[in-house]
Amino acid sequence: MADVAAAAGVSMQTVSRALRFPDTVTPENRKVIDDAIRKTHYVHNLAASHLASHKSNTVAAVIPTLSASVFAETMQHFSEVLHREGYQIFLGNTDYRLDREEEVIRSLLGRRPDGVFLIGAHHTRASVTMLKRAGIPVVEGWDMTEKPIDRLVGFSNTAAIAEMARHLVRSGRTNIVFAGVLRKGDSRAAERRDGFAAVMEELFPGKTPRISISRDLPLTMASGADLLRKALARYPEADAVMFSSDIIASGALQESVRIGLKVPERLAITGFGDFELARHLIPSLTTVSVPSAEIGREAGRLLLEGMRGIQSETTLIDMGFKLMIRDSG
Repeated sequence: MADVAAAAGVSMQTVSRALRFPDTVTPENRKVIDDAIRKTHYVHNLAASHLASHKSNTVAAVIPTLSASVFAETMQHFSEVLHREGYQIFLGNTDYRLDREEEVIRSLLGRRPDGVFLIGAHHTRASVTMLKRAGIPVVEGWDMTEKPIDRLVGFSNTAAIAEMARHLVRSGRTNIVFAGVLRKGDSRAAERRDGFAAVMEELFPGKTPRISISRDLPLTMASGADLLRKALARYPEADAVMFSSDIIASGALQESVRIGLKVPERLAITGFGDFELARHLIPSLTTVSVPSAEIGREAGRLLLEGMRGIQSETTLIDMGFKLMIRDSG
């Protein structure tokens, strides 16, 4: 810091204020200090500042997977909200495993973040206990529960899949199959499966819901092709297949073209998520649109409120969903 002060021609106290409280330093001084920092390759000792202020200016975010872009838009907009306020993000990946989530939470809390954002609302008892003991704001997202840890912003996977099933029935489909990749710990995919089963029992009393699930396939387009073949082999009478994700639905749609299966005349195909790819496929994919960007922005806002000590009137925000009826079903 002394080297920076000498290069900038200001006192060390001015450099310290510029780093900790930029608004208290004139724009002219901030510029010369920034130039001096670049020239001297100075790196601010954040650990010392954190000990003094009891704030780390960091936020921990825990997501289920890095291998697919399912949560990318949410994290992008969440990051933008936090970055504007000077926060950096530590990112942890659970691979849909609750035991691994517990390990990730323990590790990230050890770095003393000022707040935590979690994708999902299903956690081990130990994870919940650690988060509550940390005494920092927590926001859960992409899910819905009546008992969030602290704050929650998401939607009902159960309601969304049920509404898509009702749409297919209204359009004349009666032999509907639910197909998906259901990895252990993926509570959202499980809720979509259970929501499908419940609405089918409601719409077609006495009939066993048609469900084709894989627990070992990866969440890829290639898996969608496999799932389509398995679903049709098991339920040759199927006139619609609802997939648990746009990724696998897109693979199934491509496979239908390869094998000459007419969509939607012979078979309707639907997805979940409304990824950019969905609207550009031929035929374009009917799917459930999830407000992923809005979830990210709202999660960032809620976390900022909590870190500033602002009591929120609403701790549970349902962002809803929208059916995107396109050419595939």
